[in-house]
Amino acid sequence: MDQVNVTRNETSNATGVEDSEWTQAVMFKLRTAVLLLIVIMAVLGNLLVIVSVMRHRKLRVITNYFVVSLAFADILVAMVVMPFNFSVQFYNEWIFGPVICDLWNSSDVYFTSTSILHLCCISVDRYYAIVKPLKYPIKMTKKMAFVMLAATWLSPITISYAPIFMGWYTTSEYMRTRELNQCEFKVNKPYAVISSSISFWIPCTIMIFTYLAIFKEANRQEKALHARAGNAMLMHRHSREVGDKNGALHINATTPTKDRNILKMKREHKAARTLGIIMGAFILCWLPFFLFYLSTSLCDSCTYPEVVTVIMFWTGYFNSALNPIIYAYFNRDFRNAFKNTLACAFCSFCRRGASDSDALERLDRRGSAQLRVPIPSRRASDLASL
Repeated sequence: MDQVNVTRNETSNATGVEDSEWTQAVMFKLRTAVLLLIVIMAVLGNLLVIVSVMRHRKLRVITNYFVVSLAFADILVAMVVMPFNFSVQFYNEWIFGPVICDLWNSSDVYFTSTSILHLCCISVDRYYAIVKPLKYPIKMTKKMAFVMLAATWLSPITISYAPIFMGWYTTSEYMRTRELNQCEFKVNKPYAVISSSISFWIPCTIMIFTYLAIFKEANRQEKALHARAGNAMLMHRHSREVGDKNGALHINATTPTKDRNILKMKREHKAARTLGIIMGAFILCWLPFFLFYLSTSLCDSCTYPEVVTVIMFWTGYFNSALNPIIYAYFNRDFRNAFKNTLACAFCSFCRRGASDSDALERLDRRGSAQLRVPIPSRRASDLASL
């Protein structure tokens, strides 16, 4: 009886181990598929943004210079930063050595800072376009946009590549005990505060205040627009009644200039709403990470499970794939441009495939025709010599 119980326990333990291994294998495959999907979405989606802006003249406005630059930064995040993190999740260790580890950490900090500085530039651009529209053509010129973009791409070097490769970002103890098969981003407290402030907290504060001002001004303009439309309707009705009594012709109160200004204002409001949603998505994706980053850097006793660290990183990375989806859903101009670009790409692919098949068919016909050509009859002397 005891042997039977022992056998049953061993069988149940073996079954439990097999179930656990099967569950781990399924979770590993699922996690790998999700991470690969994020990388592919980030590359293809942001590439679609860049190509659509280049192909459609309507999208070539100053605001979209920042949008294209942001898309390029997100592509680099997907191609330079995400694969190394993916390799850590796949192999469960670091296999590239300490130099590439520093390069990866530097690129991670650099592109995160670049992304939020792009959004900060976009918020300033929208602020002048809506709150101070008369100053917008003077302030936001192409030259100013290029200066802002240059500052956006160059300034994050001061908190990424320079301090990390010089060893200023971490503690001396970590540098002594650093393992080759591990790539931890162990930072000291001054670097944690300075880097997070420059790359997230200060730009995020600027964006929140600018978008609050934009929101208030947009509401004021909407109310003024509705009031103006109501007054114009009353004036139109009154003038029509007076014209009917006096037998005079009715004159329309609206003008093409007014209609053009109203359409421009509505377009600016829609663009501000879309970019506000993008900013909100960025904050939702990266705020948990920066709270986690500060808490683990400033509090020595604060520890989190490894799965929390992975979720924090990849939630932030997911923001690089999210922006094109927001454009496609909330902005009609981008949505139409995306459809047109994808249709052209698909049609050209179909035409190329059709032309290749036609060429193969022509070759097949030519080969068949050559096979059907009769062999010339030989002379009798040639046949006799055989």
